This record gives sequence, structure tokens and C-alpha cells, in this order.
Amino acid sequence: MVLDFKDLQEKLSTSFRPWQRSFEFWVRAADIYTGYKTFQVRVSFEKDEKKAEAMWERQHEHAADKVYSMCSDMGGFFLKVAQILGKPDLAPAAWVRRLVTLCDQAPATPSNMVQLVLEKELCKKVDEMFERFEWVPIGSASIAQVHRARLKGDKNDVVVKVQHPGVQELMMTDLRNLKAFALFVQKTDIKFDFFSVCKEMEKQIGYEFDFTREADAMDRIKTFLHKINRKSPVKVPRVITNAVTRRVLVMEYIDGVPILNLGDEIKKRGINPDGKMAAEAKQNILKSLTLAYGQMILKSGFFHADPHPGNILICKGSEVALLDYGQVKDLPNTLRLGYANLVLAIADNDHARATEGFRELGIDTLNLCSNEQAELLKLAQVMFDTKLPPGVTVLQPFSEDSSIKKIAVKAFPEELFSVLRTVQLLRGLSVGLGINYSCADQWRPIAEEALYLAGRIKVEDMKTRERSKRGFLRRILWR
Repeated sequence: MVLDFKDLQEKLSTSFRPWQRSFEFWVRAADIYTGYKTFQVRVSFEKDEKKAEAMWERQHEHAADKVYSMCSDMGGFFLKVAQILGKPDLAPAAWVRRLVTLCDQAPATPSNMVQLVLEKELCKKVDEMFERFEWVPIGSASIAQVHRARLKGDKNDVVVKVQHPGVQELMMTDLRNLKAFALFVQKTDIKFDFFSVCKEMEKQIGYEFDFTREADAMDRIKTFLHKINRKSPVKVPRVITNAVTRRVLVMEYIDGVPILNLGDEIKKRGINPDGKMAAEAKQNILKSLTLAYGQMILKSGFFHADPHPGNILICKGSEVALLDYGQVKDLPNTLRLGYANLVLAIADNDHARATEGFRELGIDTLNLCSNEQAELLKLAQVMFDTKLPPGVTVLQPFSEDSSIKKIAVKAFPEELFSVLRTVQLLRGLSVGLGINYSCADQWRPIAEEALYLAGRIKVEDMKTRERSKRGFLRRILWR
């Protein structure tokens, strides 16, 4: 028997890679976390407020470089972590400046490997199926990369999404490490059930590796939005029939500008970025996007659960296109209606209803302050509305004034995480566009309709404007 040293080397490398990755994560995460905890002690001795602020800014910049390096070097799941943390309303400005550039910077799979995956999955040679195929990808994310192409006998371009080989095992390793870190943080510092959130994240990301599931989700959401609107508030790509497998997805190409480049595009067209026309365009974009989400979450319960900037295009006429349906969530009716009830509480500033809503959703809290109901409403606004509470410009979960420090979240339903993450990402977009906008206010009529259809409220109890109420009644009568 001849020993193949290259084969042995590859097997050993593959076996040890998860262990190496775990070790690297814990070393880097511990360095960032202890850096902040040590700094908190040091800054507490500084009595001058301006000097303390300057110290915090330097600490954030120092930590931002470390977080960026970790996410960039390790790639995979940590690119998704960067997407979550790199939001203007959640992370320090220094973090946002560094992390926002990581949206589509995953290393690309070499073209020869892409060709192997395509031909194995589609059972055809690339040149037999495609008239043209651009081997340089349009973008590369944590799970897959996308290429522009044209099918033979077609006049329109398509997008071909190809999964990175071997990515699933590494991402699952990352998630296991993050779950352990979350458990440590919630026991020692922030009293929030991060462990359950990570468990749901693990389940949702596991689904992303099956592109047939993504294609079904895309078709389902596209059909739903067209059915309930005269014109869908967002564009959803059309799936190309008979060109979908677990690792390859071919869909319609939609031309547009990434939302992160919207400011540059406005300037390019000679429009004042601070003027009325630009403000109206941004407002319309945000309204279209949040309307689609309100309808998906509260009417259907089945929704796209990943509205980070890399998945949003702005098309001609300020139309919004929503891409990447790998992360979707089918919310149980109990949670859908419970969230509808919480939306009404947030929109109406109803302290009692917010408390009731938390209980109904199964969010178990422990009061650590004197004004429990007021803090619960504030926590509801922070978690489930895009508009920041009065006087809050940046959410700092480590600060003593944070609602999470005053109301401990002992248990958080795993299945509600997708709603929480979606709203947080929508808030990041809102703040990034310079608009402090409440999705709860916009979703109020949709929430009332959902509760009415479930027999939870009567028409006379609805607080929506009379004009909207008459329109609602007409929709019900014509069902």
C-alpha cells in the first residue's frame, strides 16, 4: 500500500481546521471583551465628561480594528456578525465605519471550482447551458457568490448563485463558539437571553445551505406581495425554472444601485443630497421597504429575514428590490398575533399593553428598577421599533442607563429572533438614511387588521383613522 502524503495532509488539515478556528475565535473574542471591561474600570476614574468621551472614542477605534480584523480574517459566519454589528444605531460610530465595508467582501471561490460545482449540480457543461458567463463574481458573501450570465436562447441576463464548497461545516463551528460566548456574556454582564437567540440563528443559517428552499421562499413571497397589493412595494427576483439545486440557484437579474451607494448615486445625478428631493426619495424607499415587511410579518407570518444593506437594491424610479431569500421565517400564528398586539402598544405608547405583549410573546423579564412598566415599553421600542426612543441616539447595551440593564430578559422565544433581527436591520437602514422613522406607526393598521381577523378586537375598538378603517372594511367585505 502506497501512502499518499498529499491526501493525508489534506485530511489532517480538514480535521484540525475547526479546532484551529475555535482557538482563534476565543483568543480574539476574549481580547476584545477584556479590553472593554478593563477600560470601563479605567474610564470610571475620569471625572471630566469631555475627556471621558474622547477616551471612549479612542477605545472604540482600537476595538473596531480588532473586530474588523477578526471578521475579515475568519470570514464565513463572522461576515454576518459584521452585518449585524455594523449598524449606525447599535454599534459605536468607529465600529460602523470599519464594519460597513465588509458586506460583500467574502473571499471568492476560484472559477475552476465554480465550474465544477455548476456542472455537477446542473448536469451540463457551462457552455451548453449559458451563452455567456461572467467568471468574475458580482459579489461574494459568507455562503455563496453570484455571477452574471445569460442562458442560451434568452435575451435577458440572469444571476447564478453558487455555494462555496465546504462552507457549511466551518459556519456551524463558528455558531457553536458564538453560542458558548453568548452564554458567558449573559451570565456575567448583559442580562439578556442571547443563548436562545444564537440557537435560532443556528437553525436559520442551517436552512441557507439548501437553495431549493430559498427558491420556494422567493416564489411564495413574490406571489403573496403581488396578490395583496395593486403593485408590490418591493421587487422580488423571478426564479428560473429547472435551474435550481441545493447548491446552485439561477434567477432573474435585477438592475439597480446598492442602497449603500445611494448617496453617491444622488450626487451623480446632480441632486442635492441634503435637499427636499433627496429626502423624499429616501422616505419613499424606506416606506416601501417597511410596508413590505409589515405585510409579510403581520399578514402572512412568512417573511424575508435578512434586510441588511447588501440585499437591497434601488432601481429606476426609486423602486426597491429585495434580494437573497436564504433566511426566511414562518412565524407561528400565536407569535404573529402577539407581535401585532405589541406593535399597537408601541404605536400608542401604551405601557400596560406592552407589559401584556411581552407576557403573551413569552418574553420572560426580571425587573431591576422602580418604574417597570415605563422601562418595559422603552425596551419594547428598542427591540421592536425602528424609531429610537426619545433622547436616544446610539444604543449602548453596556451602559448603566440601558433598558437591558434595568429589565433583565431571562428567556426570549427562539422563533421571535428573526423578527427582532429584521427590525434591528431596518432601524440600521433608517438611521443610515438619516430618517428617525417608526415602523410601528406604519404597521399599526396592518396589526389591527390581523387582530380583527383573528377575532381579538372589534371594528369599533380600532383606533386607525376613519378613512383607513373604511378602506379596511371594504377589503374585508370583498374577501
